[in-house]
Amino acid sequence: RMRGMDTLAKAARGKRAALVLGVQGPNTAQALDYARKAEELAPDAVIATPPGQGRSLDDVREYYSALARAVKRPCFIQTTGGAKGLNLPVDFIVSLAREFPHLAYVKEELEPVLERMRQLNAARPVIRGIFGGRAGRAMLHEMRLGMDGNMPGSAYGDIYVQIWSLYQGGRQAEARDLFARLLLMINVAEQAPSVILYILHKRGVFKTIQSRQKSVELSRAQIEEIEFCWAALKPYLKD
Repeated sequence: RMRGMDTLAKAARGKRAALVLGVQGPNTAQALDYARKAEELAPDAVIATPPGQGRSLDDVREYYSALARAVKRPCFIQTTGGAKGLNLPVDFIVSLAREFPHLAYVKEELEPVLERMRQLNAARPVIRGIFGGRAGRAMLHEMRLGMDGNMPGSAYGDIYVQIWSLYQGGRQAEARDLFARLLLMINVAEQAPSVILYILHKRGVFKTIQSRQKSVELSRAQIEEIEFCWAALKPYLKD
């Protein structure tokens, strides 16, 4: 992960894209190691899921408070990805943002997502930024609600940018049509394993679709379905 941070920082240098580095860890000590590394690289922001070893909201508060003291830049709280069953109430997030104003950015993925987003929205200006995730399934709805963006999976970054730009540019019908094409890929990812890895390999990002988590095997029928849905996005892909 440390080497990955260096690679990302080097790739982002001189580019218009913002660099957001993940600094989460299973506990506060490990997260702080990543946070200190991120500070050396001076990204635009950092993001952290809750601690995987957290047992209480007090543990979570200590974890995010320590991160907020360690970094000087905007810090996103991602509401999922930590210890199972340890959910972050909206008022808990707001209290952290009130204490640490740069810890006022949220990647909201915890159900009910849209209702929680509305509650966070009501807490502005203490809450400074509200972003979705979940592969961008509700991206258009979130934009209509006035949210600030989305942090989806990485395989279709160029498509998400176009949808956002079309919608914000007043071309909502075109944004809806392109979003419908993207939804085919989001849907097929629920029918076959590791579709995002398959697409990243297809696009030349990775040399293999295998990962450290699991060995991936796609059937011929699954690959045919992925390719069928992928064809709908081909005219919109950027190099």
